[in-house]
Amino acid sequence: MSRLKKVTVFGTLCRYFSLFCKKLLNFVTMRRLLTRVIHRVLLWGPLKPAMGIEAEIHTQGQRRLVVGLGNTGMEGTRHNVGMSVLGALAARLGVADRWRGDKHVSGEVILSQVAQTHVVLLRPRLLMNINGVSVAKAAAKYGIKPEHILLVHDELDKPLGKIAIKHGGSARGHNGVRSCVDCLHTDVMPRLRVGIGRPEGKTVERHVLGRFSTEETKVLNSVLVQSVDILLSQLSLQDSQQDSPSPLLPSRGQTSSTEDSPAAHR
Repeated sequence: MSRLKKVTVFGTLCRYFSLFCKKLLNFVTMRRLLTRVIHRVLLWGPLKPAMGIEAEIHTQGQRRLVVGLGNTGMEGTRHNVGMSVLGALAARLGVADRWRGDKHVSGEVILSQVAQTHVVLLRPRLLMNINGVSVAKAAAKYGIKPEHILLVHDELDKPLGKIAIKHGGSARGHNGVRSCVDCLHTDVMPRLRVGIGRPEGKTVERHVLGRFSTEETKVLNSVLVQSVDILLSQLSLQDSQQDSPSPLLPSRGQTSSTEDSPAAHR
């Protein structure tokens, strides 16, 4: 009798667990569906092309768009480390004071140049889950192909101090990247993935929306320098290599890690 009771309890628990999983799956599915609807609404209508001086980028040399993914108004958090890298890149290029809001791309932009490459730096002014709207608008405005858009974002599956380059492929659970894939209708965009590590003793949401500690900031400073070095190497490619895969980037969907760098062991 006791054994039968245990089997009954176990069966009840299994049913409840199955029901919970179904509800969770439905919630995730509905959330993604709602995000896609928001994408379509925000991207509805013709996208505005560049005008005036900005239009010169369409006719001169190769073009690249570098995007720091993140949440607007939450600078300095782990989830916004992509924007921190972009800020460090702007500082290295000597254009950190040139950020300007552009309502047509729902973000802040800087137009600069690295060697023969015209570079558009973009910080979306949208929530991470719909960053792709800003990226798609900027790509259309400046006539930049998806394969020439470099996304910089945080990576939970790598500890702080480790960086990896990924050339296209799935979003690997990152909502900002997923938004870009949905809005650009392709997953060919290369990404610079900056490790922030998984949390210990707290939820993922609290971890990614939290700020770096004093010790973590010391490591982050080295990571920012190395990340900018990688971006500049990518952006310095000659015109003849514009339509060829970068030697820094592996085959589509694979990763190239910089885990053996000095920053990785701090």
